[in-house]
Amino acid sequence: MKTFYLIRHAKSSWEDMSLSDFDRPLNGRGLRDAPMMAKMLADKGVKPDAIVSSPANRAFTTATYFGKAMGFKKKEIIQEKDIYEAYPSTVLEIINDLDDDYKTVLVFGHNPTFTSLANEFKEDSFIANLPTCGIVRIDSTAKNWEDVSPDNSEVKAIYYPKQFQ
Repeated sequence: MKTFYLIRHAKSSWEDMSLSDFDRPLNGRGLRDAPMMAKMLADKGVKPDAIVSSPANRAFTTATYFGKAMGFKKKEIIQEKDIYEAYPSTVLEIINDLDDDYKTVLVFGHNPTFTSLANEFKEDSFIANLPTCGIVRIDSTAKNWEDVSPDNSEVKAIYYPKQFQ
C-alpha cells in the first residue's frame, strides 16, 4: 500500500506587491497554521519516507515546518519545480515517479491544482476548495507508485486548520 498526502501551502502574504508570486512568504496566519498542522499530523503518527515540495517560498516554507515536526532536515526536502503552476496530471506524474522504497510521502503545492487532483480520488463527494494548509490523505492499494491512480486509490481523510482551532 502507498499513502500520500496532498498539502496546500499555508496562508501567504500579499503585503509586498513588489515580490513575484513565486517569492511570496507566509503571512501571520500561515506562520501559525503550518506548525500547528504539522504537529497534528505528527501526533497522528504520520512518518513520511519523503517530503516533496514546490520550490515556491510559501510551499517550501510550509514543507519545512512539517519536516521539522517529523524529523527531516530542510536539505532533505525534495524540491520539485514542476509542482509550481502544475496541472493535476503533472502532480500525479510526479507521484507516479516516486521511489518505490517510499511507503508514505507528503507533497506540498498549490491550488487550484491540489483541489482538482484530490477530487479525482474522491468518489462520494466533492471538495469545493482545499483551504490553505489543508491536508488530503490518499491511500492506494498499488504496490508501486507508477501504478497509483484514481482506480486503486481513495481519499481517507481531509484536515484543515479551522478543525483544530
